Parts: sequence; structure tokens; C-alpha cells
Amino acid sequence: MDSKDSEVLPDAGVSHPLIGLPTYAESARFGSWQVDSAVLHFSYVQMVVEAGGIPVLLPPVGVARPELVARLDGLLLTGGADVAPDRYGAPAHPLTYTRPDRDDSEFRLFELARAVDLPILAVCRGLQVVNVAMGGTLIQHLPEVVGHAEHSGTDGGFTTVQVTTVPGSRVAAIVGPDVQANCHHHQAIDRLADGLIATAHAADGTIEAAEAPDGPFLVGVQWHPEVDALDRRLTRALVAAAEDYRRERMS
Repeated sequence: MDSKDSEVLPDAGVSHPLIGLPTYAESARFGSWQVDSAVLHFSYVQMVVEAGGIPVLLPPVGVARPELVARLDGLLLTGGADVAPDRYGAPAHPLTYTRPDRDDSEFRLFELARAVDLPILAVCRGLQVVNVAMGGTLIQHLPEVVGHAEHSGTDGGFTTVQVTTVPGSRVAAIVGPDVQANCHHHQAIDRLADGLIATAHAADGTIEAAEAPDGPFLVGVQWHPEVDALDRRLTRALVAAAEDYRRERMS
């Protein structure tokens, strides 16, 4: 291999973990084309790459299959639309907006990932998917409960919410005692699922993070860490857990 080859392949021999990221199916414009596409905010991709992982985009094409999960080392459940309320036995609020294709794909994806102890980081909608999949419920319109819309973000943007973590929790070990969280959510956890513990709260009591207290890495945050390009702590923790998972699987 000449010097040019070594520059092209600086990480030759280094095995980076594959991190799955669910996407949307949306109509999108590319040049002169307006076509149905599998899309995701590129900040998620950048976040995984900067943390040392290899992002694998997962379009919502039917239910997830075991052979897909078998190829992953970690899973990052991404943000997006509301979870369908019938999955937790509730009628739909007028402001609830669902994407059944993502629900069908991601609920099965989460089930399969948990079955093989795959490390999981869940972001915003992702945390809500985790809570509902494990038997919890959601507040469908948070401003009606807390009396303000500070969590709801702006049109196409975010609001900053002060979040305090629970001492001794995994999320506290990763991000410290408090976070200036970038939020864009009008829903939140109502009844916490068995098997999860709340590990961060906003001042109004809203659960802003939850995790499995033991076992494989499972951390969910209601805020959007991908927005903060200077803070990759949560993703680095996922990638580190995925590296361990990959080594154990291949040993």
C-alpha cells in the first residue's frame, strides 16, 4: 500500500460499530426531482460519526426483521411524530399526529433489539416508543398538564429547558447533574413503564430521561442531543456500549 492508500484508509484495521437509525418516508426535493424518500435530519448522522460509530439508515418498510438487528451493534431511536395512542389504550387527542409506518417498524425493531441485548439510545419520540413498548403511557398534549408550552419548541426549532438528572443514574454519569436541553416535544411520559426508572426531570416535573436500571445499555432522553454539536456525550456512551457488544458477539 502506498502513501496515498494509507491516507484514504486512516482507520484500516479499526472496527467501528454499526448504529441503526430509523428514518421517515417523506416526499423530498433533490435538484429537479420531488420524490418519495427515506429521510432523516443529517445532524443524527453527524452525531453518530463524530462519536465513532457508522450510521446505518433504516427506512420504515414494514416490520423490522431479525436479520437486520443481527447486523447492528447499537440502535439510536430517533425523534419524530407521535406514537399512535391505541398502542397504549387511549383515544387520540386532536393535536396528536401519528405515523403508523414508523410505529409498525420501530416497535418491532425495539422488541428485537431488546431480545438480543442490543445497546439502545432513544431520543424524544424514541423515548416515547420505548415507554409505550414496555407498557407505559403518554401525556398527549403536555401544555394542558403543565400550563405552558416551554417544551414544545418553535416552528422548525427548539427551546432550551433546564433539566436536572437523578444522582447515581446512568444518564447523570454521562451528562452530569444538569443539562440545558434542546426540546421540541408536546408529549411526554405519563405512566412510566415497569422496567424503567425516571432519571431526569424539568422543573415542572416532566420526565426528561428514563433508563433501564440494570442490564444492557438502554437510555432515553426527551430532548435532542443531536442539536448540540459541542456535546456528543450520550452518543459516545452508546458507541462505547456498542463496541463492547460487538466484541462480545464476535469473541
